[in-house]
Amino acid sequence: MSETPRAGLRDATRLLHTGTPTLKGGAGPVNIPVVRTSTVRFENTAAYADLHHRRVAGERVASYGRHGLDTHQALEEAVTDLERGHRAFLAPSGLSAITLVLLSLLSPGDHALVSDSVYSPVRRVDQTLLQRLGIRLEYFSPQANDLAERITPHTKLVYLESPSSLLYELLDLPRLAAIARARGVPVAVDNTWSGGWFHKPLTLGANLSIQAATKYIAGHSDVMQGIVVVDSPELARRLATTHEALGLTVGADDAYLALRGLRTLGVRLAQHQRHATEVAQWLQGQRQVARVFYPALPDDPGHALWRRDFSGASGLVSFAFAQASEAQANAFVDALRYFGIGASWGGYESLVLRAAPERLQEHSLWQASGLAGHPVVRLHIGLEDPADLIADLAQAFARVA
Repeated sequence: MSETPRAGLRDATRLLHTGTPTLKGGAGPVNIPVVRTSTVRFENTAAYADLHHRRVAGERVASYGRHGLDTHQALEEAVTDLERGHRAFLAPSGLSAITLVLLSLLSPGDHALVSDSVYSPVRRVDQTLLQRLGIRLEYFSPQANDLAERITPHTKLVYLESPSSLLYELLDLPRLAAIARARGVPVAVDNTWSGGWFHKPLTLGANLSIQAATKYIAGHSDVMQGIVVVDSPELARRLATTHEALGLTVGADDAYLALRGLRTLGVRLAQHQRHATEVAQWLQGQRQVARVFYPALPDDPGHALWRRDFSGASGLVSFAFAQASEAQANAFVDALRYFGIGASWGGYESLVLRAAPERLQEHSLWQASGLAGHPVVRLHIGLEDPADLIADLAQAFARVA
């Protein structure tokens, strides 16, 4: 890998120069090529033993194909640099990255505090796996100012998501992290919404930053991948042990696609933000819309925190209908022509999805909003011309008016 000095460089420059190959013989590729292997060969038994001991000691070296070679290491280096961390770990999906963190830091009898607006599959991991292992997750409202009182001697993790993935609730991460760290409790943050570009949790007090690279990092809806970045050698050792035990790995081709997507992350997200802001502002003027959820809007409840802790906003916009039945909300979604119906987001294309009412009820923000019973639609605003997307939304509103 290249040794280009990056201290003092801005993100756009760092992103293009980290994890790039060293030139050999005066020439070389722009990006690390795909290096596929299941087996690593060694020159002799001494070399095998040396690499094994270095790996056990925590060094990032490959002694088997599952551990990854040049392509994987380049992606890990680039995301670690982007997130200002110590080391990154790759996983087959965003959810497997979350599970890696939970199983690395929690043991039977332990307790974790989780923000109640968290990505809903976390609750599924809790119900189907963690509870069987004797691990207790407690969901709390970050707005309640009672985190300190909820921490017990058994609390081993505070798990947050900022913003949340349906209503984009912003959390005061520096405040919450300071409370947890004062009690010796590590803080993990799901940072997928920002792609690691608009938000740096590790610089605001968090210890672990988790992303579904499936979304903005890969950016083309053709990769399943998760990434965890930690801030210290001690956490790296704990995650490395569990990562090895679970046999987690990603294919070299997927690592390459994520690395390729990463190079254009800043450009794509800037365009997503411009388009999403235009659509969000238009939605605010529609009589069929009760409320728009988008932190970059000045009247959003989290706007002040967003301005303080973020450098931009992604392409996710949600809105609640003013008056509509479940059937009308579904008809609105079905009437859209240029929004694919899909559960994911982060690619170049626009997507739409109804927010499940049972998921909304888990959010304390939603319960306090006065909008219970109002259907919510989540939009991912892609790279299409926003005028065409607005026209599409207008005709769908007209059909269910």
